[in-house]
Amino acid sequence: MKVPRLRARSLRARLLAGSLLWIAIALTLTGVVLGDLFRAHVTERFDTELSHHLDQLAANVDTTPPDAVVLRAELSDPRMRKPYSGLYWQVDVLGSSPEPARLRSRSLWDGRLIMPEDHPADGEVHRHPITGPDGAKLIAMERIVTLGEQAGRPVRLIVAANASDVSEPVREFVSLLAVSLGVLALGLVGSVAIQVTVGLDPLRRLRAALAEIGAGRSRRLEGEYPLEIAPLVHELNALLAHEAEIVSRARTQAGNLAHAVKTPLAVLGNAAAREEGPLAQLVSEQVATARRQVDYHLARARAAAAVQLPGLRTPLKPVVDGLVRVMRRVHADRALDIVIAACPPDSAFRGEEQDLHEMLGNLLDNACKWASRRVELAMTADADGLRIVIDDDGPGLSVDQREAVFARGVRADEQVPGSGLGLGIVRDLAQLYGGDVLLDQSPAGGLRAVLNLPAA
Repeated sequence: MKVPRLRARSLRARLLAGSLLWIAIALTLTGVVLGDLFRAHVTERFDTELSHHLDQLAANVDTTPPDAVVLRAELSDPRMRKPYSGLYWQVDVLGSSPEPARLRSRSLWDGRLIMPEDHPADGEVHRHPITGPDGAKLIAMERIVTLGEQAGRPVRLIVAANASDVSEPVREFVSLLAVSLGVLALGLVGSVAIQVTVGLDPLRRLRAALAEIGAGRSRRLEGEYPLEIAPLVHELNALLAHEAEIVSRARTQAGNLAHAVKTPLAVLGNAAAREEGPLAQLVSEQVATARRQVDYHLARARAAAAVQLPGLRTPLKPVVDGLVRVMRRVHADRALDIVIAACPPDSAFRGEEQDLHEMLGNLLDNACKWASRRVELAMTADADGLRIVIDDDGPGLSVDQREAVFARGVRADEQVPGSGLGLGIVRDLAQLYGGDVLLDQSPAGGLRAVLNLPAA
């Protein structure tokens, strides 16, 4: 059910459907009108020709002999002398008995034209469809005239021709017209398709440019656009710049606030360190707790602002290489083997570099603190995002401990240095970006940390 909805919402589909509908209506009406005009023209010419033959017949017929008719001269059309040619004439002397005397064309051969019961006035022309020789469909014209001085002897003049003389040209014309209009329709459809494609191409380029921003490869819309779309592009760029400015201002304010809070905390901490006693110890503990809370909420605020900023893209490999070098120096006394097993060269994180440092640095530092000899990193990228796996060969954690260590202030072992905020910050930052972090048993015997993040 979703596909028809998408098609119904497609501007291209609407334009094409509307154009095709009007092309079909216009060409259909054109075909009907032209067909009717041509049929009327052929019929008019056909009737004119029959009327001409009827006038010629009237000029050459003579009824001087009693109860008989004679033709003073043959009609000019040679088809009148060819049997069953499709063009016929006949003259009946009405009022003769036992049946009217007749004179007919050679083309009738031994047949005759049978007219419907009709009583036209003297000189009036009537037109009838009749059946002629061999059952052929004919169109006949008749006229009653009184010739010479014998007013009581009316004569019926009849001229007939095949109805196919009208229907065949019309049929051939309609067939040719249908083919011509069909070719014209195809040409118009192609022209409309090209016009729609060219007309909507700026929107396609705009969508591609927005995709570049979403993928982190650009921070604003670039390129030339038509006058109708240029204002929209300008407004979108202004909106992107405004969003970036808001995020930058928010991050600056958060940093200023953290700096303003950390300074008096540092003063209190230094003062408590110079004193002894329960009060000094209490102050030192509370100052340390306040510092951890400031660092935690500052990281969350920075990540929350960055998530709303489009166009973020951080290459993964440089960050990983830099962190590995730092950890090798920090834990140089333990001679740990820190290995990068796999890292796609073109993979990138859709977010801030500082947040990626925060998450990976905490996980990697935690693995190095607990590892016996080896820490291994493996990274993969696919349509679902980035997957970063960090394994160590340390003691690991039980199933209950794996979830508990994500709570702020909880540490797996008080003997190992740390604030107890690292894994909690990692999970919160990952979830802000739409990812997550999971802990599991490592094949090396220690702990496996799996960090899932959106890819750029």
